[in-house]
Amino acid sequence: MLRILMEPYNMATMKPNKKGDTPLHLAARNGHLEAVQLLLQSFDTRDEVNMDGETALYQAAHHSQEQCVLALLEGGCDPNIITVAKCNALHPVSERGDASLVQFLLQYNTDADVQNQHLEAPLHLAVRNSRIPVIHSLLAAGCNINLADKRSQTAMHFAAELAQTELVEMLLKARVDLTLQDKQGKTALGVAARANEVIIVDMIIKAERYYTWRKAHPEPNESVHSVYPLTFKLDHRYETRHLRSMAWRLAYQLLKAGDWKRLAEHWNFTREQVSAIEEQWTGQHSYREHGHRMLLIWFHGEELAQRNPAKELYQDLITTGNRKAADKIREEVEHRGNKSCCVS
Repeated sequence: MLRILMEPYNMATMKPNKKGDTPLHLAARNGHLEAVQLLLQSFDTRDEVNMDGETALYQAAHHSQEQCVLALLEGGCDPNIITVAKCNALHPVSERGDASLVQFLLQYNTDADVQNQHLEAPLHLAVRNSRIPVIHSLLAAGCNINLADKRSQTAMHFAAELAQTELVEMLLKARVDLTLQDKQGKTALGVAARANEVIIVDMIIKAERYYTWRKAHPEPNESVHSVYPLTFKLDHRYETRHLRSMAWRLAYQLLKAGDWKRLAEHWNFTREQVSAIEEQWTGQHSYREHGHRMLLIWFHGEELAQRNPAKELYQDLITTGNRKAADKIREEVEHRGNKSCCVS
């Protein structure tokens, strides 16, 4: 029908309506692929915008019309035209979690770092809505992971608030800047601590300490991650059960109040890290839980640095004035007969 109207009467079929939508907008938004293809073939019009600053491509993306999006991209439509709300086509599809459309748009060089009227980039929207495949695509495309919105919050602040370990892990591995503060002066660590998200707090501290170590050792043994895949999640592996047992025994039975802080200071935990650990759990014996968490974080770094944690722990307990606890740990290691953890 569209072709019948177009050819004999030479109709100006790209004239916009009152809202500024052209026939190409309407066809794209409603998924009429043949009409989109015919209009692209018949007119040079590609990137006209409506009253909201939206192109036909933007509307097709916003309404999940995948085939129309691809036809418009192949037809030369510009995916980087900004709407009145300062969005490009990546914003709605990232928020919705449409991974295939995100891939199409990235392949056609859509800018992944455009910030909307709230200064939110597509990554902000994907993280806020837990769109894991989209986040993977945006990170792989090299998006700026440190952009901040109007509240000066990065995607990492969002992830810390949501307390989803998978989101946090992805951003930590991407080396997000953990020093950035929101308008309340909170880093992502501070946000997680305020929300009492123990697991997230500990993951962030592990990452902070790991990247500090990497900075001090710019040429580490590249075989490390083939033996110990990088992760900041809780360690449930069978082969490290003896270290977790050692940490529990030390924290709950051997260390006294204040001992864990001396160890933390000796191991260069920052004040913010110690405060974040202390923010969860209160009471007369809370130091046990705090010390246990701190020890597990420290063990994580020792393993990645390929050091002997039992030997290091024995020596550091003596250095911080805990000879009795050091001897107990040594006895247990020797009793276990684990030569790889020998502290002599």
